[in-house]
Amino acid sequence: MKLQFDAAEFSDGVLHLRVKNRAMARRFTLEMQPRRVYDAEIKLHRDRRSLNANDYFWMLCGKLAAVLGVHKDDLYRELVRGIGDNYRIVEIAREDEGFYARLWRSHGLGWVCERAGEAGGKVTLCCYYGSSYYDTAQMSRLIDLVVQECREQGIETLPPDKLAALKGAWDGE
Repeated sequence: MKLQFDAAEFSDGVLHLRVKNRAMARRFTLEMQPRRVYDAEIKLHRDRRSLNANDYFWMLCGKLAAVLGVHKDDLYRELVRGIGDNYRIVEIAREDEGFYARLWRSHGLGWVCERAGEAGGKVTLCCYYGSSYYDTAQMSRLIDLVVQECREQGIETLPPDKLAALKGAWDGE
């Protein structure tokens, strides 16, 4: 069960949430089994991007990789680095660099981790989030970047109005 909420209060060990779907929350409380423990995860809500937009990105990425003679996964990682506002800077002990980089990359194909500097026994890493983590604006920039690169290589892309409609379409889940 997934419930969205827009307000919360905490008092005497009880978390109160103002939920969007009251019927679902009410049904849950009525169907709860006594003396059972439940898990809840709370995270910031993000609209999911359209699978059509994602599919279009990967189609263009594949075509561009073929023209450039590179692997599409390598091209994808390069595009991820190019959109901005999709990374965090981490400073860690030099001996932990390999472990941290492997851990970061284990999140997925576009999760890139590279050294940005070193000083005093510490290294600074630039850790890029993969597109599975992107919000609407970030995914839109990623699609714009691959479209721009495709046009420079003479690869046909959607006209601007259809591209805007594709990027604006969401699955609502």
